[in-house]
Amino acid sequence: MEQQAREFTEAERAALTSRACRGLMWAVLAQAVMAGVAVLLSAIFAGKWAALSALAGALAYLIPNALYAARLMFHVAQRRTGPGVLLVGEMLKLVAVGLLLWVLVRVADEWLVWPALLLGLLLTLKGYLLLVPFRKKMGLDLS
Repeated sequence: MEQQAREFTEAERAALTSRACRGLMWAVLAQAVMAGVAVLLSAIFAGKWAALSALAGALAYLIPNALYAARLMFHVAQRRTGPGVLLVGEMLKLVAVGLLLWVLVRVADEWLVWPALLLGLLLTLKGYLLLVPFRKKMGLDLS
């Protein structure tokens, strides 16, 4: 059975835009919190250089991701979001992350603590998991 597509009302569009922007902001905030956790754990268990390495690894992902989220919010607000915007933005974000990590390794190889860098990177990557238990309360549930 084929469903008919329908146009959204202005109120529905505004609600969807608001929810999308709120979700993006919460996701970036959750990633920043997890970056802080990685830095704190690294500082407690391995010292200053490990904490700096965790911070560097976290920021290598957090900065491009925050810029991508800001770009998406702009496009959503302007109603210019489409698959091309998402695909190109994601590709640019991944290239930026790779370049930042490459530069980091070249510049900071002498003091870099690899396990801490990876901890910062992985915890930041998975920061959105903090939102899973609270998605309904925060208005992020898609069901």
